[in-house]
Amino acid sequence: MEKTLVIIKPDAVKKNLIGEIISRFEKNGLRVAALKKLKMTKEQAMGFYVVHKDRPFYESLTDFMSEGPCVVMVLEGEDAIAKVRKIMGATNPAQAEEGTIRKDFAENIERNAVHGSDSPQSASYEIPYFFSALEIL
Repeated sequence: MEKTLVIIKPDAVKKNLIGEIISRFEKNGLRVAALKKLKMTKEQAMGFYVVHKDRPFYESLTDFMSEGPCVVMVLEGEDAIAKVRKIMGATNPAQAEEGTIRKDFAENIERNAVHGSDSPQSASYEIPYFFSALEIL
């Protein structure tokens, strides 16, 4: 049973899309193992996205991720990482397939509604960034 981290980003939370987004994952056989709503500080967003620190979008991304509440969750299921990435769609919503979360709800490449771990390695860093082992059921 594979686990992955998903974040419903501040743009989607502001649009009241939390339930719709979670429903899409659940309807595709994924189970919510942990969930919380929080507001990251700029420093927490910088720590989470540290892999992008040398990229030109790092400042604007961390500003955006700390501007309002988000929902972080651990989803689990068979091939959870690949399944989540397919349901989310391409990072750039203009390139995302019809019916994906990003095609339906994203504003642009940065305000793209959701984040999902892209590999088992990133999931192993991202999940404990927000959840202790006692919080994952």
